[in-house]
Amino acid sequence: MPSKASLREIVDYCDSYLNTRAVTDYPSANNGLQVENSGTVTRIGAAVDACEPVFAEAAARGISLLIVHHGLFWSPQVLTGAMFRKVKTALDHDMAVYSSHLPLDLHPEIGNNALLAKALGLKKWEPAFPYKGQPIGLKGAAALSLEELSRRLEKVLDCAPHLCPGGPAKTRRIGIVSGGAGSEIAQAVTEGVDTFITGEGPHWSYTAAEEQGINVFYGGHYATETFGVKALAALLSKKFRVPWEFIDHPTGL
Repeated sequence: MPSKASLREIVDYCDSYLNTRAVTDYPSANNGLQVENSGTVTRIGAAVDACEPVFAEAAARGISLLIVHHGLFWSPQVLTGAMFRKVKTALDHDMAVYSSHLPLDLHPEIGNNALLAKALGLKKWEPAFPYKGQPIGLKGAAALSLEELSRRLEKVLDCAPHLCPGGPAKTRRIGIVSGGAGSEIAQAVTEGVDTFITGEGPHWSYTAAEEQGINVFYGGHYATETFGVKALAALLSKKFRVPWEFIDHPTGL
């Protein structure tokens, strides 16, 4: 008989472990259970985005709980078009959807930033980059050439980062905020880092970094945010004894 677990027990565990209710996120992130199923989980899927191709693939693989970083609901929406098709796919295949945005970015053990720092071999980090009263990133001391840091990033992200070499050729203090934090150049300067690692940023962030004298590595929004959902799914798989798999749908951005 296939292994199965209670959806409610998994959701309660996630909400507690990720401290979901206490983390202040964007107003419409709606972290937590976004689509319910009949109550049983037999296979967990992890993905970065709650997009239509991911839903279709999850349904084809028999996923009964889909964990995503970027959830379904970011603004008041009606169930038409792609939103209707995604929700219908979930309901037709008894697939629950759980979303965790900033709680999964800033978590000290399985967060995107903590795991990216660990994968890079960087140690002695402290919380940094406050957002609405809570730190969502990390910073710490590390003496690395830009070439070495670039090589490490390419290895762990499986893609070459784009570098703005606006600062020193050898790093002293590095900051990390996964995803789309490239606009936080001024905050990076305030944090006292000379090298900032993020996913993506607006066009002006490159020249702003040059003018402020810091390096910026743009590693890709998607690539820097695969760590957390994988780690959460693996943790749930071990605790609740149900299999898990990653549904990879890279954007290249």
